[in-house]
Amino acid sequence: MDGVQSATSCPVFILLGPPGAGKGTQARMLEERFGYVQLSTGDLLRAAVAAGTEAGNAADAVMKAGGLVSDDIVIAILRDRLAQPDCTKGVILDGFPRTGAQAEALDTMLAETGQRINAAISLDVDDAAMVDRIAGRYTCGTCGEGYHDSFKRPTSDGICDKCGGTDMTRRADDTVEAVAARLEAYHAQTAPLISYYAGHDVLQRVGAMGSIDEIATTLGNVVKAAAA
Repeated sequence: MDGVQSATSCPVFILLGPPGAGKGTQARMLEERFGYVQLSTGDLLRAAVAAGTEAGNAADAVMKAGGLVSDDIVIAILRDRLAQPDCTKGVILDGFPRTGAQAEALDTMLAETGQRINAAISLDVDDAAMVDRIAGRYTCGTCGEGYHDSFKRPTSDGICDKCGGTDMTRRADDTVEAVAARLEAYHAQTAPLISYYAGHDVLQRVGAMGSIDEIATTLGNVVKAAAA
């Protein structure tokens, strides 16, 4: 694999972008190319709860009570995960941070271990095009590989190229109304992170309206340069 770093470098990348920008797909491709670990907030929470860690138990109690897991708990779970051996080559954060407060907390936590954000990469898209993109997407229920009715169909319809699974699923909230609401929430809450990371001189922008492979090539070059 190219771009592999020493344990002391531990590159940390953040993928920013609205729903449907392809963050999950591109993060998995970066994993395969560079050996980095994709970390999504949802997966981190579920794994910590299943493992019964102190932070996981705290998160579980909050979620069972119907509350929102605090930034402090999420940061604690992320800190535990980053200490695992498989993260020494580098990580890609997908879905975190979402707010300026979370970004500041993340910077503080990384500084405690001598780490930093190598690049916060904004996948720039056209909002209007997101409706078609999101409405056509589906995933393999077995391994999570993403597909799309127009942009990325499996070689054989209904059969996952990655694992051979046949359980293809679509999110119930991938509707025009739901997508519009999620885009509005993104612009109100998460898009200001672009200004935050620009101010810290780590923002990179990648146009995400091309083909998956074109975006992956550009994104991979940005990551490789930022990790050097």
